[in-house]
Amino acid sequence: MRDGHQPRAARQERKNVGHRRCSALAVLRRGLAWVGLLALVGVALAVGAAEGGASANGVGTRRTLLVLGDSLAAGYGVDESQAFPSLLRGKIEAAGLGFEVVNAGVSGDTTAGGLRRLNWLLRRPVDVVLVELGGNDGLRGLPPDATRSNLLAIVEGLHRKNPKARVVLAGMQMPPNLGEDYGRRFAAIFPEVARDKGLVLVPHLLEGVGGRPELNLPDQIHPTPAGHALVASNVWVVLKPVLEAPLP
Repeated sequence: MRDGHQPRAARQERKNVGHRRCSALAVLRRGLAWVGLLALVGVALAVGAAEGGASANGVGTRRTLLVLGDSLAAGYGVDESQAFPSLLRGKIEAAGLGFEVVNAGVSGDTTAGGLRRLNWLLRRPVDVVLVELGGNDGLRGLPPDATRSNLLAIVEGLHRKNPKARVVLAGMQMPPNLGEDYGRRFAAIFPEVARDKGLVLVPHLLEGVGGRPELNLPDQIHPTPAGHALVASNVWVVLKPVLEAPLP
């Protein structure tokens, strides 16, 4: 039977199905948008809290450590208090170092995304920046040259805004299933950028964590709370001397 001769009820049902499909897609799009928005709102709140803490303690009494990262810094799959930036905050307080930690980790972020966010994050002065980006570049198979270029641009942007800021770069490695050649080229990015820009390097952020199922969530990408504790230790060995050294 041709569509023009279908009963009115059948034609109306087809219209209703189409409307329901459109509505479902709209809901999905709104949901995805909210995920990204909530992540950015969380970063905004962290920046605002740091600004308020600095004001309350007086100008110059507390310095700022900015963690520019992805889902590892954001603590995907664990409570925020269990993520390695929060654990670093505890180590800083225990050591009596006067640093406020601003966690600017956004799940799913790449080096390109971090570069886009940089100017907004640098609205206030920062003293030390831990750059923890690049993992999503690798997992997506993005060209290592593009990742290198973005990291260099991030460091240059930081130093252009604050020439005295110290930068710590977290090294990353890819799982072997992405290919030996790609893994080698990707891992080489971080020591090369650190050497070229005179940065302090965490050789491998996930040392002792990656590839160990008991220290990772079921996705085998994001650490468990115990995994985050090891990540914090990997960073702290390198970061502590930077925070203890007199800043220019």
